[in-house]
Amino acid sequence: MLPRSVAVVTMATVIAVGCAPALKPIPADAGVRAELWDESAANRDLFYGVGGRELAPPERPTFTLLKRDPSGYSVTLDLRDKSGREWSAKLGREAQSEVAASRIVWALGYHQVPSYYVPGFIVIEDGKERPEPAARLRPKVDWLDSQDTWSWYQNPFVGTQAYRGLLVLMMVLNSTDLKEPNNTIYRRERAGRAPEQWFVVKDLGATFGTTGRFGPKRNDVEKFEEHGFIKAVHDGRVDFHYKGRHQALLDQITVADVAWTCKRLQALTDTQWNDAFRAAGYDEPTRRRYVARIKAKVQEGLALNSREARR
Repeated sequence: MLPRSVAVVTMATVIAVGCAPALKPIPADAGVRAELWDESAANRDLFYGVGGRELAPPERPTFTLLKRDPSGYSVTLDLRDKSGREWSAKLGREAQSEVAASRIVWALGYHQVPSYYVPGFIVIEDGKERPEPAARLRPKVDWLDSQDTWSWYQNPFVGTQAYRGLLVLMMVLNSTDLKEPNNTIYRRERAGRAPEQWFVVKDLGATFGTTGRFGPKRNDVEKFEEHGFIKAVHDGRVDFHYKGRHQALLDQITVADVAWTCKRLQALTDTQWNDAFRAAGYDEPTRRRYVARIKAKVQEGLALNSREARR
């Protein structure tokens, strides 16, 4: 017989898997597909990202503390700078990985919000200055308004190539936290144009490490290098070395979907790859290791497609 603790965990896992919601597309016209993915994206600046140089904070900025939230995996702070702009800061291991992952997701055409990495900053609280460690900083901008969360299981994109390609990209990045609260719908405002919606995978900090249900590593280059990518192919469907929750999301992924994402990753330049990790404060040796592992995954995915095509 299993020990009681193991039996409880096993039963909980069975229940969680059995209760996973079915993937369900919400009907929408073709124009709505652009709310997830911009197919015209190319040659994007992966150092400054979607916010550009103009929104980038100075190297060691000063903020007034509005709120501190220690409840999640990472401590987050609500801040205001001297100009009155509000910012969200994420401290801890996820600060670097979130910025790098966001740059790569945006490089492939998926919408992202402005974010930056700083090696440290100053917080003013009760009139006193205090240094804070490295962080991901996200500015509040008037052209993006958070509306709601969105589900990987039920959305207007289920069944589309861009949606399946995004799931493959999550496997390349070892994104282990595929849950609804990490996905946000934004109202995008632009002068002279009707408002539109952006569906964004916003919280990307649980990447570049391992995948798993209990205590997965984040921002760990050695674990990222060790973690597998593709385990097997069954009847054209890909079985990934993924150990996190929401396995049901991956049941639909085919060899062609893997190739679709890998071809787009292959098109990124060495400058873009370097900038994506340089923007997140990684030193040069670590940047090289992350990029080498991603490129190895890309080649694995493309080779898999070639083998399947010859069958």
